[in-house]
Amino acid sequence: MKIFLDTANIQHIKEAASLGLVDGVTTNPTLIAREQGQFEDIVRQICELVHGPVSAEVVSTDAAGMVEEAKKLARIHDNVVVKVPMIKEGVKAIWELAEIGIRTNCTLVFSSNQALLAAKAGATFVSPFIGRLDDAGHIGMDVVREILTIYDNYGYDTEVIVASVRHPLHVVESALAGADIVTIPYDVFEKMFKHPFTDKGLAAFLADWEKTKGR
Repeated sequence: MKIFLDTANIQHIKEAASLGLVDGVTTNPTLIAREQGQFEDIVRQICELVHGPVSAEVVSTDAAGMVEEAKKLARIHDNVVVKVPMIKEGVKAIWELAEIGIRTNCTLVFSSNQALLAAKAGATFVSPFIGRLDDAGHIGMDVVREILTIYDNYGYDTEVIVASVRHPLHVVESALAGADIVTIPYDVFEKMFKHPFTDKGLAAFLADWEKTKGR
């Protein structure tokens, strides 16, 4: 399973990339707005830090506007994938962009029906938001499992990016379900390294090593 970071923070991306664990990055207007600098400059910097796909989102709500924005975004860097919302105009834009070879990430997906339409339109990636589904009393991972089954049934090439991840357990569940990708906030990425038994064990080993000094 590939791991993407869901952030536009350059320092966080640098740190994670230095570990060799980051396969891509997803951004959105909210994440970009939190950072200092011009939108295109931030996206370009991110693309230069990671070797995989970097999602940058359109803000138009009509297909023609999305397509024009997408063309500009795709020119920023070869790594750019254009993030398009799951609305009827968005699906139309995805189909048009697929026809001209621009990769897309269909975002704000909350049902397997929506994911099916995105795949049929030619989306490169689809992003089901499991955390928001969980928040509303649904089981977000059930939707991911449905999507994976549907794609497998019909041989769709669209990759599933599990998004809106809240905690490390979501990452484990994504891997168990066979998701292609999980995109995670930096704080969740950090938590994946940690376990109290690891800390306790390391402390004990170091304490025992200190006892051997001077022998």
